[in-house]
Amino acid sequence: MRLRYNKLITIGVTDLSFHRVTASLLTNVLRSMGFEVNRVYSPHQDNFDKLRYGELDMLTSAWLPFSDGKYKAELEKDVSILELGLFYEPYSIWAVPDYVPEEEVSEIADLHKKNVAEKMRPAIQGVCPGAGISRSSVKIMNLYGLSKTGYRFFTGTEECCYTAMERAFANKEWVVVPLWKPNFLQHLYNIRELKDPKGLLGPVDRAVLLLREDRKHLFSEDQLRLLDSLRFSNEIISDLDYQVSIKNEELDTVTKRWLLAHNKLVLV
Repeated sequence: MRLRYNKLITIGVTDLSFHRVTASLLTNVLRSMGFEVNRVYSPHQDNFDKLRYGELDMLTSAWLPFSDGKYKAELEKDVSILELGLFYEPYSIWAVPDYVPEEEVSEIADLHKKNVAEKMRPAIQGVCPGAGISRSSVKIMNLYGLSKTGYRFFTGTEECCYTAMERAFANKEWVVVPLWKPNFLQHLYNIRELKDPKGLLGPVDRAVLLLREDRKHLFSEDQLRLLDSLRFSNEIISDLDYQVSIKNEELDTVTKRWLLAHNKLVLV
């Protein structure tokens, strides 16, 4: 018998694999409450704009206070927002493959060393411009003066970033990897985070669900408490991302299986 939904909820999803995982977890929880769920996939800032204009009821998952803090601050000039749950605790990194000797490259400034610059691929491939890691990477390029040594940072699609990394590892090339945790690539490759004495990569964030306060009435108090009680982790999201992105399992099936195994669904 097909489940009959009572209300439609539209959620914004940043169109990257790990964000799709958290949105799928949320979708399954909402469906178990009896909601029909519409997922809208957009770049970072576009999702905040859509939340502002009422095209979305909620956004998952915002990285606060550092990566998405400026988007949220602009949003709250016009709209009251509730923060719910803690999906994981993300942070950005610059890293190198573990086959690059640590005694030669342990921090970002080491990329200037003549013997390192001669071996390191000069192109540093990132993801979309609105991502926190991309904005931090631009600051790193400027404030560490890496362009003077011949490095160039490029934004692009998620696929561009991952493909560049995979090719480098396959050929044992020295390469700088701008990444973040959680991420499925850390299940595939051994990488070493570079120290960032200038602190340009920012602190550890909280990945949370944002709900427009004027849509709060769509939920009962018990449902809001349940959403606020959701707790995942970097390791959980990375593992689920790996199952979907590398093992090619179906996204909603993977996340529903995890939720059922951990008693996170409201069975109706």
